Amino acid sequence: MQLQNQNSPSIGFIGAGRVAKGLAWGLAQSKHNIAAASSRSAGSAEQLAARIAGCRLAANAQDVADCSDLVFLTVPDDAIAAVAASVKWRQGMAVVHCSGATEVAVLEPAARAGAEIGGFHPLQLFADPDVALAGLPGCTIAIEADAPLSSQLELLAASLRCRTIRLPPGCRARYHASAHYAAGFVITLLKEAAELWQTFGVGREDTVRALLPLLRGTAAAVGRAGLAQGLAGTYSRGDVGTLEKHLDSLSRIGPDALHLYCELALRSIPLGLERGGYDEKRAEEMRALLRAASPH
Repeated sequence: MQLQNQNSPSIGFIGAGRVAKGLAWGLAQSKHNIAAASSRSAGSAEQLAARIAGCRLAANAQDVADCSDLVFLTVPDDAIAAVAASVKWRQGMAVVHCSGATEVAVLEPAARAGAEIGGFHPLQLFADPDVALAGLPGCTIAIEADAPLSSQLELLAASLRCRTIRLPPGCRARYHASAHYAAGFVITLLKEAAELWQTFGVGREDTVRALLPLLRGTAAAVGRAGLAQGLAGTYSRGDVGTLEKHLDSLSRIGPDALHLYCELALRSIPLGLERGGYDEKRAEEMRALLRAASPH
């Protein structure tokens, strides 16, 4: 099965939120034909279409499907199945959702009608569509689709100057959960640091201002040298004396702070070993201290 207008497909968006805006504006800048957009919020669809020449406001989801060769379902995750089931799809078109956690199989109603189905998830924060648009070049898009749609989606990603990875069926929730370690959970860890700084009189705003350059430097080091070689500090060197000071201080803060530190430290030791900062004997010495100190 191949898309109609394979070289220049008409692209439509059902859902016009932040993800849709970022992708649609980026694809339009790359000279793709964004034909139509619809949304439960007329204002959102108007904002998306206003910046794309030739993109029209569609009356509803079916209107988008009828005039597009490739449809992006950029609705909330919980609405994907309902929208996929409510639209009359056709053979020769493609339907793609942009959810990281939802399996492509949710688009089965489109597949039964003869459409190709797939997933196209940009590993990017879309809190602000203009910021996301500026950050698209260089980000990774996770693609899940059979050929020939997979190749076309990779070409779309390349036109956005994005990298791609292929996801096999059944692993999207695991992939999506893992991304939290590099995004939302980093913010959670910054909050934990801010709570520690508050114990010696420094407020949250000043803490974040002080630690963000450290975070940027860490990300830059990993980008240059990789995970193990980007590791710095106590667990890159095997500094037992500093570890003991950390444990003593945190034990006076409370069991939750101490437990989180011990868990993260234990998971840092293998990177220190990989980096070559110390040997297995020193690693086991650190592990023993951490296990003995952990309150859980």
